[in-house]
Amino acid sequence: AMPFLPCLKKKKSPVPLGRSIFQKHTPPIQQNYQALLETCLKNKTLFTDDNFPAHFSSIGTGALLKKLPRNLQWKRPHALHRSPVFYAANRKQLDLCQGLVENCWFLAALEALTFHQDILAAVVPQNQSFERKYAGIFHFRFWHFGEWVDVVVDDRLPVNEAGELVFVSSVYKNVFWGALLEKAYAKLYGSYEDLQIGQVSEALVDFTGGVNIRIKLAAAPPDLWDILTRATYSRSLMGCQTHLGATKVLKNGLVAGHAYTVTGIRKVTCQYGPENLVRLRNPWGKIEWKGDWSDSSYKWELLSPKEKILLRKKKEDGEFWMSLRDFKIHFVDLMICKLTPDLMSQEDGKKWMYSLKRGRWVKGSTARGSLGFCNGTFWMNPQYWLNVLPVEDSKKSLDSCSVVISLMQKHSSKHRNRAPHLFIGFSLYKVQRIALPFLLSPNRKTSSLSKLKLPPAFFTRHQPANKHQVFLDEREVTHDFHLEPGVYVIVPSTLEPQQESEFILRVFSRKHVLREMGGNTSFTLSKEIVDRYEGKIWEDFFTKRFEQNPEINAVQLQRILNNISWRNFQSFRLSFSLDACQGILALLDLNASGTLSIQEFRVLWKRLLFYLEVFQKKDTSRSGKLDLVELHAAVQETGISLSNEVCNLMAIRYGDPDLKISFESFVCFMLRVEIMGEAFRNLTQDGKGIYLRESEWMMMTLYS
Repeated sequence: AMPFLPCLKKKKSPVPLGRSIFQKHTPPIQQNYQALLETCLKNKTLFTDDNFPAHFSSIGTGALLKKLPRNLQWKRPHALHRSPVFYAANRKQLDLCQGLVENCWFLAALEALTFHQDILAAVVPQNQSFERKYAGIFHFRFWHFGEWVDVVVDDRLPVNEAGELVFVSSVYKNVFWGALLEKAYAKLYGSYEDLQIGQVSEALVDFTGGVNIRIKLAAAPPDLWDILTRATYSRSLMGCQTHLGATKVLKNGLVAGHAYTVTGIRKVTCQYGPENLVRLRNPWGKIEWKGDWSDSSYKWELLSPKEKILLRKKKEDGEFWMSLRDFKIHFVDLMICKLTPDLMSQEDGKKWMYSLKRGRWVKGSTARGSLGFCNGTFWMNPQYWLNVLPVEDSKKSLDSCSVVISLMQKHSSKHRNRAPHLFIGFSLYKVQRIALPFLLSPNRKTSSLSKLKLPPAFFTRHQPANKHQVFLDEREVTHDFHLEPGVYVIVPSTLEPQQESEFILRVFSRKHVLREMGGNTSFTLSKEIVDRYEGKIWEDFFTKRFEQNPEINAVQLQRILNNISWRNFQSFRLSFSLDACQGILALLDLNASGTLSIQEFRVLWKRLLFYLEVFQKKDTSRSGKLDLVELHAAVQETGISLSNEVCNLMAIRYGDPDLKISFESFVCFMLRVEIMGEAFRNLTQDGKGIYLRESEWMMMTLYS
């Protein structure tokens, strides 16, 4: 049975005054994956990693050792399965399960990553296998305190006497990417035991280098559903956690003090009106919510048969739906990790500036603590000059600009959980022109202000712009601001003085300049980041369309699709017939209203962009149509397995007399395949067949 023990980060006391945990941060050992692979292939040997040996020292030194099975062994996947697979791209469902390490926070973040194949491919390089160029060596990439690092591991994994993995495993026993990724993450942070306690937000940042937004659900903003919607349909990863409690598994099926992945949202149409639902997954792969909208809830009977079939999964797989109302009651925090920080902002445009500064608090010098502890020495903390600039292409930036500031402390220990987190935070000051006389002699230029630190007098006469500074004993503290263009000063500090640590300060905005004050040199990285998610371009366009018509019919759908300028895909003209639009609407109209909502249109838009990319890739002749061979290749590229017979039948049903498939037909064909496949997976109890009432059968076959 799965051990029910706490797995979320516990609050720790700050380091006692005068005690130093500071030492130069040592980056993880860099091993050259390609060179090691070539050496092993040349010598016909399997790689063994001396830097993270198949030994108890890699597991840990404490409580985790006591939970290990007797006769623990380390084995390579070829010794555990006849045909091991590194990564199965065609697996549509989440397939990882937690092991003895209580790292639900890590797994919840990892499962959020699987919804974005391009981001996943950056962390988990896909050109690795147990067949071609196999030498027992694998590598993964993590964002580690401001830089991407490549972590190499061998594929020896800890197993029990029965040959079962004791840590992360897959539902599909021959898939090993999750177990190997966990091993690489454990190596990065010292040991498997160092993954015992953590927060979803930490792993989300380590997988993306993104910026975190934390929403306290008890005081959630009124537009929470809009925030969830924007996060779901953009490049964001989401996790959440439940309240701590004395009982581990509650009567309602939730696990106390536990991390979950947010896997989707849906506004459904009940007989009494609309209801906002959130879909979640327990990283254990079992133990589910038992309240309203759970797998066995009576609430599903309030929906149309088609909506019920396509949304409800009657399986004990750890995934379940609940209402937004219940979500806010039963969960504490919602963590959203965004690759660009525009989630909470309605600013136009896609380009953001990102700056990174490395600094340190040094005992007796720059480790002066927060305002409440300082006795006039607060000004000696590190100071950073921030010039927030207006953006010409944004109407809103003339009044205020969206700025996200993140402060992250760096561990001095090789082992992640051996050095307690300090309480850290930052103060933000607006520098008015009236304050300049403190800093400038008459013959000195204003631009030289950034070379000086603000003196003690400035801090006695001015209040911080963030009046309620928050100091947390967490790895990272992030706040988003709406600031008028102008000059600001950021003062990062620990809560108490004389506490030493290195830190990273990150600033995201549409346009800014960030410099360290006081003449000290420190490493600076400033670059432009662009949200490559193509659908972002059209978000405003769609929102305006649906403001006029909350629901659109087939004629309006045709008008939208045919009036879009399909950038980057101009080798042939795309057009959709009314018949095709009626077919698309029937497939996606789950509540049988005869129309599409913006929610359903967003689903369609995401699929259209994906199908178009696949279609262009496989249309090698650039004819604007796929022949049978190209159609087979295109279906395979989407990650769906279809027999030759089914592909041939679809070519007869959707193709022209020469059995050629246009993009319009390819869209109708692929939507039908995906929706029918989803319906089968949700309905089947044994993976072989399904049971349907006549009304349900009619709804699924006639209106789709």
